[in-house]
Amino acid sequence: MQPHIRFSRILAILGFAATLAACAGPGPRPDSDLQLATGSITQAEAADARQFEPVLLNQAQNKVADARELIDREEYREAERLLEQAAVDAQLAGARSETEKARRAVEETNANIENLRRQLEMDQQ
Repeated sequence: MQPHIRFSRILAILGFAATLAACAGPGPRPDSDLQLATGSITQAEAADARQFEPVLLNQAQNKVADARELIDREEYREAERLLEQAAVDAQLAGARSETEKARRAVEETNANIENLRRQLEMDQQ
């Protein structure tokens, strides 16, 4: 085999191996995912998720804590997955909290309307 062909094959194999090694690396740090997840938790807390959805909010916080440990170990893909789940959990907790507050407000409004109806009926008699 000619030396330049052998050299080209070796270079191609080394290039392929380098590409595989790069793909197998930890990938980029999921800093934006971490910010999104922590921001979602903050918003859920502002929506009173601690009162209405404490389990779901705790799950989100635990996933963020686990993801931080994974980031420290440079296991970025798994950390990214956990952070995405944490953001969704926190957003769901916030949405459920807002829904529950709205439901309670509707119940209170309906009770007030009913009381006003009763008063009106009593005044008309």
